[in-house]
Amino acid sequence: MSVSPRTQEAWEPFDQPQSGAGANVLSFNPARPSEHQGQQQAMGDQDLPGVLVSDLEGPHGICEDHAEDLKRHFNLITMQDFLENKAQLGPQIQAVYIWCGRPAVSQELLHSLPSLKIVASAGAGLDHLDLGLMASFGVKVANTPHAVSSPTADLGMALLLAAARRVVEGHQLAVSPHTETFPTDYMGQQVTGATLGIIGMGSIGYKIAQRARAFEMKIVYHNRKRRKLEEEEAVGAIYCERLDDLLQWSDFVMLAVSLTPQTQGLIGKRELRLMKPTAILVNIGRGLLVDQEALVEALQTGLIKAAALDVTYPEPLPRDHPLLELKNVILTPHIGSATHQARRQMMENLVESILASLSGLPIPNEVLLK
Repeated sequence: MSVSPRTQEAWEPFDQPQSGAGANVLSFNPARPSEHQGQQQAMGDQDLPGVLVSDLEGPHGICEDHAEDLKRHFNLITMQDFLENKAQLGPQIQAVYIWCGRPAVSQELLHSLPSLKIVASAGAGLDHLDLGLMASFGVKVANTPHAVSSPTADLGMALLLAAARRVVEGHQLAVSPHTETFPTDYMGQQVTGATLGIIGMGSIGYKIAQRARAFEMKIVYHNRKRRKLEEEEAVGAIYCERLDDLLQWSDFVMLAVSLTPQTQGLIGKRELRLMKPTAILVNIGRGLLVDQEALVEALQTGLIKAAALDVTYPEPLPRDHPLLELKNVILTPHIGSATHQARRQMMENLVESILASLSGLPIPNEVLLK
């Protein structure tokens, strides 16, 4: 395999940082709000900056153990309360705090929030945000790309290993009341020495490469921008200018790329046919990167060996979806960043960005419209 010329492709890794953090930003300390904020709290929550959240609890709300920290800095206004009293609450809201994709920010909502300065969204993906629309309202956007990199890379490797060694099937076999002996022909794929193709070599993709190197894997990657030579050498990665080459060479294909109009359906019937019949597809990006009908057919017919998916479309899948019935599929419920440590860092990063915006300071992790 030869190193290809440095060219740009039509997409970028979904975790690619959008801008550097400013030199002067407010540091978030959940235990010690500022003296001014302490005085505001004594006067009541309504004297703090209004921040719109989906809910304070439940499956579509913010993390409940983050609520008290957030309340030290902000007057949290739920979507339900806002909808019931737009005229009074709308002008109070200076920021929207998006957690797990909620609340959705529409043109109608933006018109209802005349004081809005920033939309702060947890995670690295931006496919749920209309950046142009927000820019037209003069609203800043920030996300949390660095907080999710390590846990998402960890999960990517966990899925790769679980699919390669058929861990889920093995667990079911081991605990089944019908198992009397363990079959001697229960085999998986060896990871050591195998070739991993990473599509999207941003911070998550690069951390996957670092982990894969520890397993003595050969690493090839495809990316909008080629990494620096010293970065490639540090993980032993070879750049593939052509996606087709990566698909044909790889024993494992890892999707860590952002969802854009250019990348939707990136892996379809044609691309699956290019992969080895022993290949395993791992997707930690977005469900719409993959043509799921084509993937089901490829898995059913043995066109590829297996798939491990942290993301699907929709989420969750309908309970009668064929992916749920296939033994050569591992599914997890979009948990790339779902660790206590990462989720707390995400919350703290969002608070820092909101406080910086309201104070007129450079915004950490500001997303800039290209």
